Amino acid sequence: MPKSIAATLFFLVVCSGCATIPSPEERRVIADSLAAGHDWQASVLPAGGFDLVAYAPRQIRPAETLTVYIEGDGFAWVTGARPSSDPTPRDPLALRLALAQPSGNAAYLARPCQYVDAARSGCPQRYWTGSRFSAEVVHAESQALDVLKRRFGAQRLTLVGYSGGGAVAALLAARRGDVERLITVAGNLDHRAWTAHHRIRPLTGSLDPADESNALRGVRQWHFAGGKDTVIPPGLVQGFAQRFPADARPVVHVEPGFDHRCCWAEDWPRLYGAAARFPG
Repeated sequence: MPKSIAATLFFLVVCSGCATIPSPEERRVIADSLAAGHDWQASVLPAGGFDLVAYAPRQIRPAETLTVYIEGDGFAWVTGARPSSDPTPRDPLALRLALAQPSGNAAYLARPCQYVDAARSGCPQRYWTGSRFSAEVVHAESQALDVLKRRFGAQRLTLVGYSGGGAVAALLAARRGDVERLITVAGNLDHRAWTAHHRIRPLTGSLDPADESNALRGVRQWHFAGGKDTVIPPGLVQGFAQRFPADARPVVHVEPGFDHRCCWAEDWPRLYGAAARFPG
């Protein structure tokens, strides 16, 4: 699909959310359209009891390193007290980041229950609410990473996680030996501090990346935060970094004019280049 058509569909579907909530099928259409505009395609990876949706180029050129982008929590809540019936994102920002990567191999990995019609498939709601970062979620995502590595002939991974996907990426990096770089964008890296900040119910079924500072000390890390982000304020990201000793502290880079969504994908070639060049 030409990029101009994909862009039009993206505008229509996202803007339709201003008046009504797009259906899960409409949300899947926008992801498929964005991917097709860059000659990427979807696949379903059975992993740990879930069907995880991935997007990757149709033509794969093997390389030693693969960058995998992990989606955020998606459309997890209708209101602060009412979960949605399907967490498929209305705007798949992590997919847009992946498509904007300026060089090197990249793929996109969704979270459990996204893009698979959660109601019809019976995907439990806890996996986009209190158990969104549970051990079984991390295990499934890790199995999917193994599949993607084989497809690309890769030996090493860079993980990029957006929002809640940042938590999943950090938990994966803490448990695997092949992650050489961890990059997060507006990442939820300390969900206990996050729920306390917003005075919302704790994620009692979830693992917390804030507990993994020892396991993550050997991983090169770069964490982006938006100066205007009220969902994941920069102070929460900086608090996560402060858990590390001074000689192993991750980089936290604050973009003053950015919020939780704007303008990460639009400026991703510059931002990714800065993180990728950092020696760690």
